[in-house]
Parts: sequence; C-alpha cells; structure tokens
Amino acid sequence: MARTLPLVSSKEVEKHNSKKSCWVTLYDRKVYDVTNFLNEHPAGGDLILPYAGKDVTKIMADSVSHEHSESAYEMLDDGMLVGYLATAAEENDLLNNKNKTAVEVKLSNSEDSDIYEFHDKLPAAEKMSIQTDYDDDIKKHKFLDLNKPLLMQVLFGGFSKDFYLDQVHRPRHYGKGSAPLFGNFLEPLSLTPWWLVPTVWLPPNLYLFYLGFTNQSKVIALSLWVMGLFVWTFVEYCLHRFLFHLDHYLPDHPAALALHFLLHGIHHYLPMDGYRLVLPPTLFVFLAYPFYRLVFGIFPFYMACSGFAGGTLGYIMYDVTHYVLHHTNLPSYLQELKTYHLEHHYKNYELGFGVTSKFWDVIFETEITSTFQKRN
Repeated sequence: MARTLPLVSSKEVEKHNSKKSCWVTLYDRKVYDVTNFLNEHPAGGDLILPYAGKDVTKIMADSVSHEHSESAYEMLDDGMLVGYLATAAEENDLLNNKNKTAVEVKLSNSEDSDIYEFHDKLPAAEKMSIQTDYDDDIKKHKFLDLNKPLLMQVLFGGFSKDFYLDQVHRPRHYGKGSAPLFGNFLEPLSLTPWWLVPTVWLPPNLYLFYLGFTNQSKVIALSLWVMGLFVWTFVEYCLHRFLFHLDHYLPDHPAALALHFLLHGIHHYLPMDGYRLVLPPTLFVFLAYPFYRLVFGIFPFYMACSGFAGGTLGYIMYDVTHYVLHHTNLPSYLQELKTYHLEHHYKNYELGFGVTSKFWDVIFETEITSTFQKRN
C-alpha cells in the first residue's frame, strides 16, 4: 500500500517532545511518531521521552543500554513512519516554500509476523508487543478468534490435541487489555492484577510466621521457614512442568483441552496479558489445599505454621516475580532470568520450567541452553 510522506523540518520535529506528541528521528532522516507506542514499550515510555524530538540512532544501537534488533527497526517502519527529516538544502527549500514534492514510500501491509513461529533466537522485546491482526490470524491459522470469547472456542472448536498444542504455544498479543475468556459475568474472576497476590496473602502468611516463631524455638521456627521456602522452589518446578505443561499427556478430548487452556494455555497464547500472569485467589486455594493438609497432617501445629509460612511466601514471591519478568525493565543481574523465562515462551515451551530460578531445571536437565534443539 503506497502512501505519501512529507519532508519535515528539524524545528517541526523538535516541537513534538512530550507524552501527548512524541516524535523521534533515525539516521537523522526518517521521522517516527511513537506517541501511541509509549505505553506499549516493554521497558516503559519513560526511557523514550528523553529522546522526544531528537535522533535515536545511537541509543538504539547502544550495546550497553540495549542494542535493538532488526525487528525493532522494522516495527518503526511498519506503522510509525510519518515523514522524512529534511536535509539542510531541502529545509532551505521548505523555508522558502519552493519544495512542493513530498517523499513517496511503499509500505507493505503487515502480514502475520514470524512472532507466531518457534525461534532459535529470542525475538526482540519490542516485537513481543506488536498487536496481532485478529482477522488475519484466524484466516491463516484457523484457531481462535481474538474478537470472541476464547474458552467456548476451545471447547467446541473441534481441534485435535496436536493442533491445539501447536497453536496455543504460538504467542499472540491482544494489544488492548485482556482478551475475553468467558465473555460473561465470570470474566472478572479470570482477571487478577499482580498486586492482589501480596495484598491478599501476605497478612495470613505473616500471621502463620508469627504463630510459629513465637510458640517454639526460634532456631526450629526459622529452619522450618527456610525449608518451606526451599520446598516451594521444587513445588513451583513440578507444578509448572507436570501440571501446567501436562501437554502431550492430555487426553485428546475438548474438555481436557479447555481445562489446560484455563490453567495455563491462555498464558502461553497471550503471554503479555498483565491480568493473567498470577493465580486468581480462588485457584490458589484449590491448588494449595492439598499441600496445607499434608503439611499440617505431618508436623505439629506450630512447626507446620513455620514451614507453611515459608512455602506460601515462596509462592507470593513466585507470582510477583512472574509478573515482573514479563512487564518490567530489570537491572542487568536479573535480566538473564527474564530472558530465560521468555525463552520458555518463545523458543521452547518443553524446557525452562523454573521461573524464580534455573536450579531444578539444571538438576533435571530441562534447562534451556544455547545448544537446545528447537521443537519441530
């Protein structure tokens, strides 16, 4: 699709230097309007605003800050290019109102991005937030229509297990909040902001810790608390690997696929949905109850309080960490953990089950490494 793009003077670009209107230039030539991208930028719009009205060539290529991939440049050209920065000679012509010819460029319609494929290399962070073309996606993949409630489509779509697993692990991006799961009064139950987890569970967790700490030896209480934390890391790994990724062991039945989609499939299908990254409180109660009965059935009450407090604190840290890994720009020493988890989504969902650490992946040889074999 061809469209005409104008020459823009440097003074005009410099005027667009705020959240309301943010333009940047690349190579001191291409002019981009990134206003609507500020809220979509994975590291936050605050990193872009200092460069509003300025050239971003050096910072985008800066390996210390973050060297952007080719796909980042493609994304700019694909939807944000609004003109060309006039050269000194062209600007002189513009000022004298002599140059009446706009620059014409050919922009192709955005087709399905290879973001929906499995990767040898993790896609650039910017590409993970490109909104899926709903109509194009359903035409090409014949899976789920993001315009309609998703669960009923999984239940009555007639998908085979192999087709479902292949498609549900190819990430999409809804791009405007959360895609409808139920499409009715149950919808709010599927949406959980990350802060709800510590708000709801930290008070009872601290109370359990207090009971255990004040009613027995401090050494025993702290030892059991630490043991609970450590046991949680193993539970985290096992739940993620053997329950959430039951995958190929699922019965080839619509009800089984729908249950899988509710538990974890929707997260792999829409990994950047900020309201489906942590467990809803009702689901946590359901999953935690067997462990509660086990711990309080094995240990005396106050010892159980200490151990269970450690374990549930591990869960709280896990859920908050999971959100942070998807939606926060992290310091360099934590960036590796973020990259590792995103590789689980975008490179190989059959490896990399640890979220808060790689420890059990290393122990059980499910670690994602640079030499892993991409699934076919």
